Amino acid sequence: MVTIAVDAMGGDNAPDAVVRGAAEASLSTDSEVLLVGDEKRITELLGQVRHDPERIRVHGASQAIPMDCKPREALEAMPDSSLVVATRLVAAEGHADALVSAGNTGAVILACATAFKCIPGVRRTALAAVIPTERRRGKKQDPFTLLLDAGATLRVSADDLVGFAMMGAAYASIVSKNDKPRIALLSNGTEPTKGTPEIVAAHQTLVGVEGIDFIGNVEGIDIPRGKADVIVCDGFTGNITLKMLEGVSQTVTNLARYAYRRKVSWKLAMWLLSSGIKRIKEITDWQQYGGAPILGFDRLCIKAHGRSGPRAIRNAIKVAERCVKQDLAGRIETHVAAAQRHQ
Repeated sequence: MVTIAVDAMGGDNAPDAVVRGAAEASLSTDSEVLLVGDEKRITELLGQVRHDPERIRVHGASQAIPMDCKPREALEAMPDSSLVVATRLVAAEGHADALVSAGNTGAVILACATAFKCIPGVRRTALAAVIPTERRRGKKQDPFTLLLDAGATLRVSADDLVGFAMMGAAYASIVSKNDKPRIALLSNGTEPTKGTPEIVAAHQTLVGVEGIDFIGNVEGIDIPRGKADVIVCDGFTGNITLKMLEGVSQTVTNLARYAYRRKVSWKLAMWLLSSGIKRIKEITDWQQYGGAPILGFDRLCIKAHGRSGPRAIRNAIKVAERCVKQDLAGRIETHVAAAQRHQ
């Protein structure tokens, strides 16, 4: 049985939303959930919700890292925090197979970097964020593209970008059941010579890597269209891109609400478009995707959104279970080794 350690005290809505999400997961997955945090509070919350007691355990931790913390200082000052304890449980053989946390992103990445090891050949880790797109892909017909890196590594080399591409390909093959995802570099032009020196050099390497479908460079306009299944960039660019797209989605929703209230004719138009708007909201709902994996470590961590509700936590646990069962770390190691033979 797969065991998922969940940082019960991490996130804007912790521990309530986290415990409820874990309870839901206990009823819909084959995994065991190990809730780490304030044992008394977690037990009280579990008593209020339906769950499978055979699939949930509680592991005590006396401290909780706040969302607005300075990561390094917080980790050093709180060795018995739920995040640190949960990470140790995953690092220690036999206690847990993966970590799920909605806590402070910097603290989660640093905790993993302290407790886990990098996969051979991986120099930098990456966050693989989900971006909704027009195009569907894989056997599951998932309507999203993976963006790497979304903020784990701000400055990268050409080799790092190649590594991100390989890790993204391995992850896409699992989450979307996409045997040969289309991989692209995010640049300011589609020509091979466009972009920073790192992007140009990475392009030259990826063209020669066998076993992947590298389609070259894509521009920002190509992201929501879904031109590529995996889009690679540095963490600085990726994080800005991700936040901008999230803002656009929220703005569209706000404009629709404004139009509905403004005029009777607009209200009628919005009513006629209601089914389409509902579908857009479903596609752009990040909670259905669970979270972003931190790729590159020998152990798995799914970083859930800080604002995650129970559904997002439940889905993050499901994603973690799937990645463990299909040996994501092993697949990444194979992909990275293939790329290194061409560098």
